[in-house]
Amino acid sequence: MRLTDADGMRLTCSATNTSGRPVAELELRHRLRARAEDRIRAARATGLRNLPLHRTAQNRIWLEIVQIALDLLAWMPMLALTGKARCWEPRRLRLRLFTTAGQLVATSRRRTLRLARHWPWTSYITTALDRLALLPNPG
Repeated sequence: MRLTDADGMRLTCSATNTSGRPVAELELRHRLRARAEDRIRAARATGLRNLPLHRTAQNRIWLEIVQIALDLLAWMPMLALTGKARCWEPRRLRLRLFTTAGQLVATSRRRTLRLARHWPWTSYITTALDRLALLPNPG
């Protein structure tokens, strides 16, 4: 709960029924919840903000699709991205990586992904694909 913002300083308070623990430990436990809050914000940005369909069964399907997208958004930065790109929000990932124009070319029984060289984030995509290719096969 925010009490006030004065001169850029925010006063906050936390209420808990946990007793016998130091304040620093309680503060750390509270800050670790920020990861859950980040996931909720990502879920809303990915399609959980509104249920666009009319029937419950259709919205259940929508929620499954959103859950798959959230799983991909959670694992992809950890496994494939490096540097600042690991902290990008879903909107930034969409604008920079997921909407990149490319061409899938099949020659000599091989598929090749061609990306525009002038796109500023092409190196992020190629590095991510290289890192994913280095992962061991789970099977």
